[in-house]
Amino acid sequence: MGDDEVLLRGRVYGSDHDDPTPGPRPGHAYRELVGGPLDGLLLDVTGLDAEQLADGAALSTEIGAYGAGGHAHYEPRPADPRRGNWQGDTP
Repeated sequence: MGDDEVLLRGRVYGSDHDDPTPGPRPGHAYRELVGGPLDGLLLDVTGLDAEQLADGAALSTEIGAYGAGGHAHYEPRPADPRRGNWQGDTP
């Protein structure tokens, strides 16, 4: 199975648990989150410019090291910007 096929099957970060279609939407761009509490989710990066993408993301999560209110930090992989590597959790 190719990388694009894997992305098409994933669940998008921020989608509701009861959403009947939690996967990617046509016309959107995604980054796959790798490692940490959000491993395997897709982050919708549609409309972000190169500078914003290079900055990475601090994403809210209740399942990280700091529980409710905590954040998981992801930065783009230098060799594969379609993936974001987990850098750690913060309160």
